[in-house]
Amino acid sequence: RSRSRGGRARRVNIGRCLRPRPSVFHAARHALREPPMAASAAASSGASSGSGRGRSYEEELGYITQVSDHEYHIRKGFVPNMRVPGRFFVNHSLRSLLFDEIKQHTTSKGFGGFLPAVKQLANVAALPGIVGASIGMPDIHSGYGFAIGNVAAFDMDDPAAVVSPGGVGFDINCGVRLLRTNLFESDVRPVQEELAQRLFDHIPVGVGSKGILPTTEAGLEAALEMGLDWSVREGYAWAEDKEHCEEYGRLLSADPAKVSKRAKKRGLPQLGTLGAGNHYAEIQVVDEIFDKTAASRMGLEAEGQICVMIHSGSRGLGHQVATDALSSMEGSMARDGIATNDRQLACARIGSPEGRDYLASMAAAANYAFVNRASMAFLARQAFAKQFGSTPDDLDMATIYDVSHNIAKVEEHLVDGRPRRLLVHRKGATRAFGPHHPLIPVDYQLIGQPILIGGSMGTCSYVLTGTDKGMAETFGSTCHGAGRAASRAKSRRVLSYEGVLDSLSRKNISIRVASPKLVMEEAPESYKDVSAVVDTCHAAGISNKAVKLRPVAVVKG
Repeated sequence: RSRSRGGRARRVNIGRCLRPRPSVFHAARHALREPPMAASAAASSGASSGSGRGRSYEEELGYITQVSDHEYHIRKGFVPNMRVPGRFFVNHSLRSLLFDEIKQHTTSKGFGGFLPAVKQLANVAALPGIVGASIGMPDIHSGYGFAIGNVAAFDMDDPAAVVSPGGVGFDINCGVRLLRTNLFESDVRPVQEELAQRLFDHIPVGVGSKGILPTTEAGLEAALEMGLDWSVREGYAWAEDKEHCEEYGRLLSADPAKVSKRAKKRGLPQLGTLGAGNHYAEIQVVDEIFDKTAASRMGLEAEGQICVMIHSGSRGLGHQVATDALSSMEGSMARDGIATNDRQLACARIGSPEGRDYLASMAAAANYAFVNRASMAFLARQAFAKQFGSTPDDLDMATIYDVSHNIAKVEEHLVDGRPRRLLVHRKGATRAFGPHHPLIPVDYQLIGQPILIGGSMGTCSYVLTGTDKGMAETFGSTCHGAGRAASRAKSRRVLSYEGVLDSLSRKNISIRVASPKLVMEEAPESYKDVSAVVDTCHAAGISNKAVKLRPVAVVKG
């Protein structure tokens, strides 16, 4: 159904959502996404970064070396002041999107348009305190400052090292939670439309949506500090959910006092809401099992089993936290003499007042996002229980895992053979810790951390597992989704509403959407092939394929 502001709804039989984070330009459509990068800003970025203005396309390619079928290196000099090299993972089918950006940039002499994702990757390699390499995942695309799909780690023991809000994004802790059930496709198909409607009725969606779970100002303060512990205390989450959540659903460094009043005002009515854009709640079915041992450990026993995937983040609160930090860091950069290649790479010394304040407020926003997804999981459990006349417990609606796609956290990794405390920025990238890591649940110790990867509307999703090679080469990180290939404006211009609906309805996918224009914006043609993204990570050894999921029904904003 398509819901108007007045609450009326009409039925639309279409497909499903997408998970990856949109680029800055596409993000301008919604407050939870990144602000638009104006042409003048992009041009100034190109000018200040030495991003190839004056160099030919062939000369630019001279700085990029292919080291395998799925990995490329960027040597120092591609942009000024690179402290470490760049690395990115793409296979042959994904390669052209990145290299075409470079070609367009050289043709335009750096004026107008967007800074190519590969250039953004290199500009991050010039930030103070970075170690190892600036790393790009196969779903990489242009973003605000950092590319979406960029991983970068900074030495906590280096007094010059920085933290950058652009390396986290505006939707702090945008992430995914996956619930399993003991239902099968044969149980759901007869009531598919009814179940989709129940999910739509239970979970508030769309721009300006307000939560239905009662929350006071005092409750919000507690949620910002306690994260998932607050949800468990209030009865909106199961105690065992904590064990299957990144960081156990709570960043202990959170300080609600560092979150502005405006951010709290925006966040209070939105707790337990999906939002709009690429956020979704989706009913999925296990389509293929690649690793039976890993799938079994997750409670996914057979093809046809039903799951529920929820993708959302910190809503307006997280966006305001990022905006506030960017504003405060402008002054600190001048004070501390920090220069960057791109003015969108606003940052602060990790140990500075601005750096500490951002990390404390970002952690609080991350806790908000954990609570937000837990609240929607609670509502999804209620929807299923009502539809099937049962209880969530009897339906075995346990959390398989909950992961973050946009966050910066202090972690320990080996650098040059010795352990180092690093502030790892993952923007549009997923933590992917390997087997036996102490921060993953006991029941996943032998298989590695589950990684939840979503495709574009109407296409498959994946569950991966972390690897030892990923720990060694990418700071325990992998991809997060399909990655945008076309702007939202272009998608609306070249795709027809009816054509997308017809294509998705043939797949027998139900949808309930608050804004019909999202049908074109989130169509598969607007994104990279998620299977190619996942296959690249699998071939590179930074994550392993475990389970493939396909959509049955989706609720979108």
